Amino acid sequence: MSPFKLVWRNLLRRPLRSVLTVLSLVVAIFLICGLRTLITTLNAGVELADSRRLAAMSAVSLFGALPMKYQAEIEQIPGVEMTTKFQWFGGYYRSQKNFFAQFAVDPDTMFAMYPECQIPPQEIEAFRANRTACVIGRQLAKEYGWNIGDTVPIIGALHPHPDDTAWEFQVAGIYHSDVPNFDNRTMFFHWDYFEETLKKGDLPPGVGVFSIRVEKGADVPRVIADVEQAFADSEQRVDCVTEAEFQRQFVTMFGNIPLFVGWIGSGVVLAILLACINTMLMAMREQSTDIGILKALGFTDGAMFALLIVQALFLCALGGGLGMLFAWATQGAVADWLGAMFPGYVIQPETFALAAGVTLLLGLLAGLMPAWSARRLRPVQALRGTD
Repeated sequence: MSPFKLVWRNLLRRPLRSVLTVLSLVVAIFLICGLRTLITTLNAGVELADSRRLAAMSAVSLFGALPMKYQAEIEQIPGVEMTTKFQWFGGYYRSQKNFFAQFAVDPDTMFAMYPECQIPPQEIEAFRANRTACVIGRQLAKEYGWNIGDTVPIIGALHPHPDDTAWEFQVAGIYHSDVPNFDNRTMFFHWDYFEETLKKGDLPPGVGVFSIRVEKGADVPRVIADVEQAFADSEQRVDCVTEAEFQRQFVTMFGNIPLFVGWIGSGVVLAILLACINTMLMAMREQSTDIGILKALGFTDGAMFALLIVQALFLCALGGGLGMLFAWATQGAVADWLGAMFPGYVIQPETFALAAGVTLLLGLLAGLMPAWSARRLRPVQALRGTD
């Protein structure tokens, strides 16, 4: 009998136990892929940030508003190439469960500042030409079935409409982004429409964040210092940071998620390792007679050691492979489910490599103890049914 047939026969000796172990591995590797992807998704905004982009916000709080007049003053600072402004809208579509990000923006500078937001030129022009127009991400359009030309009513939770009605926006374009640090589930609309509407209710808006692009070759730390110094004695002080630092601060608002997720992943790996070791130890005890016979027929201790290691590796590889396949097949559905909190959820090749490494390590560790026991087992002991 070939070694592979022997491994297969041994695994089928207790089919229910083998199936349950494989399913446990499927769940464990699926969770490892998912948890690791949460970390890479959160870190993507920091790692892929544009080194020439800065964010200027209130030094008091991210939710504090800056005067609009600051924009012209920032543009006069040496080293600044261009600016654009953002204000978080905080509305929802029909009911509060239909929540997604909305921002009032400068239509003339928004797309120049963020070239990763890809949209046809004619749709940009249509957006600029209509003050009540908006552009939406591809995922958002798919989720709600919106198309160009549709009217989208948004209820302003943070910025109620002065007439106590919903804000209405006409979809002028649908953008998409292929990089995870710019998500496809956001709405952008005209700053002018936002400002004029709020002024009707005597509520002139402030600016949440000024995005700044520095000139090529400019001294970024000097520009940051000059921006902060320009408003040091003003009505509202400014905190200016790189885009990477801004993204990092935003991630820390959720707490130390990478550490928390890391502990969960470690716990999952440890639990499944103990389960696999238990499975292989029971399998070795049941196979002790067969091992004794094979040794009596001339099979070496090393061959028996290898047999148990291969058996554990095969079991773990089957479960781990199915777990990775399940994670890959469901990443679109998981991305839609997590879209509001973790935009850009995509399992990276490095994550699959990590999962494969964990699977291999589990197989080796799970098989090591029973394989060593099989190596030490004497034929006489095995045939007598004693340890």
